[in-house]
Amino acid sequence: MTKKLYIETVGCQMNVLDSELVVGSLRRQGYVLVHEPTEADVILYNTCSVRQHAEDKIYSALGRLRGHKKRFPSKIVGVLGCMAQKDQELVRKRAPHVDIVCGTGQLAQLPALIEEVIKTGTPQLALSLDRTEASRHEVERSFESYDPMRDPSMRPSAFQAYVRIMIGCDKFCTYCIVPSVRGPEQSRHPGHIAAEVRQLAAEGCKEITLLGQTVNSYQHDLGDGRTDRLSDLLARIHETSGIERIKFITNFPRDMSDDLLDAVRSLPKVCAYLHVPAQSGCNDVLKRMKRLYTVEYYRDMLARCRERVPGVAISSDFIVGFCGETEESFERSCDLVRNAGFKNSFIFKYSARPGTKADDLHPDDVPEEIKKRRNNDLLAIQNAVSLADHRSKIGATVDVLVEGPSKNALKQETGPKKQLTGRTMTDHIVCFEGNERLTGHTVQVKIEEASSFTLFGTVVTGEQVGMAEDCEDSPSLAYTETDRRIGLPLI
Repeated sequence: MTKKLYIETVGCQMNVLDSELVVGSLRRQGYVLVHEPTEADVILYNTCSVRQHAEDKIYSALGRLRGHKKRFPSKIVGVLGCMAQKDQELVRKRAPHVDIVCGTGQLAQLPALIEEVIKTGTPQLALSLDRTEASRHEVERSFESYDPMRDPSMRPSAFQAYVRIMIGCDKFCTYCIVPSVRGPEQSRHPGHIAAEVRQLAAEGCKEITLLGQTVNSYQHDLGDGRTDRLSDLLARIHETSGIERIKFITNFPRDMSDDLLDAVRSLPKVCAYLHVPAQSGCNDVLKRMKRLYTVEYYRDMLARCRERVPGVAISSDFIVGFCGETEESFERSCDLVRNAGFKNSFIFKYSARPGTKADDLHPDDVPEEIKKRRNNDLLAIQNAVSLADHRSKIGATVDVLVEGPSKNALKQETGPKKQLTGRTMTDHIVCFEGNERLTGHTVQVKIEEASSFTLFGTVVTGEQVGMAEDCEDSPSLAYTETDRRIGLPLI
């Protein structure tokens, strides 16, 4: 009989890639994907611990399965990823019907764990070592880099893919749980990464996004006295036949080196787009966050990026309502957003995370209603900045890699022309009308209108078509967890 698998992913691009690799390994065991958890023999939730809302979402989903599991006890329920690594005992207490708890560093073991549950009916637990209870070497070995198998059905599109170049983080920002749930910083061998990129290109991928918690910290000792940095890796994979665009996220401000910026400028396939979270515009808050830089350093870094990479687009992250953030502190963040010229910013309300230094050292003393107001205020400032940035593009002709029909197009009746969406080399979203067969191709679009989120234009190569009137693909600048169900697009 066919074995059926359901997997749901909450969190960042790293989690989406983890789920792709999990599905790739289980397909080799004969599993097929289904769209509803109740249809599956194995039901998996790949989790996130960055915010409380992400965890609550998983517990709600597990709660809805309790009765189903009672009626069909042979079905297997698993919790994977960051929440599993951080809160294994709490998961088993709140959801005793869960059969498998598997951390981020143990995903390669998942097929064996499932088989053990089938054979014995005994719940399985697989976790990496705690960084506070073992040597760095032992912890590193317990966090396996798990990247050998891919599954195209799990990718953002048929021609786009994520490539992990490193795991873990050693920055230890006080608000962040990532160093605990993803372990020490470890960079993959550049030869292995280059081989994976060649494999993806052979499968039809045109755009790859290199992933790391602090991706520009990438550094691999080649063992012969040489060390490859991210700039070297970009040069190594740049000539891969079939690859047209290369992106990398997320960057740490202190590791934004000149050699990396020079690589972005000089390598045509590398997108002139940098995501560099600031988190706050106040030095006192940055110090409590242990971000390891000042606002002055961050502003100088921005100036250096724009000097060495003319026309570069830069986006950022901000946390509002962090411990001890006063109105004066918040206004300094507002000033940074007003003046920095970010293409966009992802804005988060601070969520205390058990197990982080901030939760141990600093009271969560900003009321929720003030966090919401600051979130909205900062978002409004960023929207105005984004609108000015977008309006400056009106009249320009840009290269757009077409990602497919927009959400608006799904409401249209069938016809030769649909509203399409894609992105420029600076990661700006563009909407226009055209034939769906343009998906996966790069076209030139003349920009004619702009909103805070989207550029609108007319194709000037390939097809002469009318300008799109509206587009619903523009992401909110406020953060929303990625929620991917098998067979459905990313939200």
